[in-house]
Amino acid sequence: MKLNRTQWASVTAVVLALLFAGGAVTVASADRDDAPKTPTAESADAGFARDMAVHHQQAVEMSFIVRDRTTDEDVRRLAYDIANTQANQRGMMLGWLDMWGLPKVQSGVAPMTWMGMGVDMGGEDGELMPGMATRAELDQLRTASGRAAEVLYLKLMTEHHKGGIHMAQGCVERCVPGVERDLAQGMVDAQESEIKLMADMLKARGA
Repeated sequence: MKLNRTQWASVTAVVLALLFAGGAVTVASADRDDAPKTPTAESADAGFARDMAVHHQQAVEMSFIVRDRTTDEDVRRLAYDIANTQANQRGMMLGWLDMWGLPKVQSGVAPMTWMGMGVDMGGEDGELMPGMATRAELDQLRTASGRAAEVLYLKLMTEHHKGGIHMAQGCVERCVPGVERDLAQGMVDAQESEIKLMADMLKARGA
C-alpha cells in the first residue's frame, strides 16, 4: 500500500516518538545502574570521612586553645571561623558514616589507606596524619601567650591545612560524585585561601 504525504508524516512522527521513548528508557536505566551505591568500609568515601573527621577535630582543638591564649581579634576571629567550619563539617562526615552503617573507626587499617598511601606515623605523639600537630606542640600552644601563641598557632594551622588539602584533593579524585566530593573541593578552596591569609598574618608579626 502506497502512503501519501500525510500518512508518511504520521508514520515518521510515530517512529520518532518510539525512538525518543526508547532512548529515554535507556537513559533512565543507565541512570539507575550508575546510581551511587552505599559506600563500603574500604571505599574512598568512607575513608575520607573517617580520616578527615579526626584531622578536623585537632584543628578545632587548636583553635579553641589559641582563643584563650591571645586577645588579638584577628587571630581570635580566624580561630573561631576555623573551629566553627570544621566542627560542622566533621559532624556532616560522621553523620554520613552513621547513615551508611559504617564504623567511625576502622581498627587495623592505617590512616589514608583509601588514598593508596597507608600512612602509619605511629600516633604516639599525636601526629596521626601529615600536617597534624604533635602532643608536644599542642602543649607548647597551651602554655604560650600573646604574640608567641599567635605565631605558633598560625604556623601549626598552616601545616595542618596543607595536610588537609592533600587529603581533600584525594577525595576529589577518588570519591563518588556528589555532596561529599563537593565538600572536599570546598575544603581545598577554603583552606588554600586561609593559608594565604595566615601567611600575611605571620608576615605582619615578623614571623
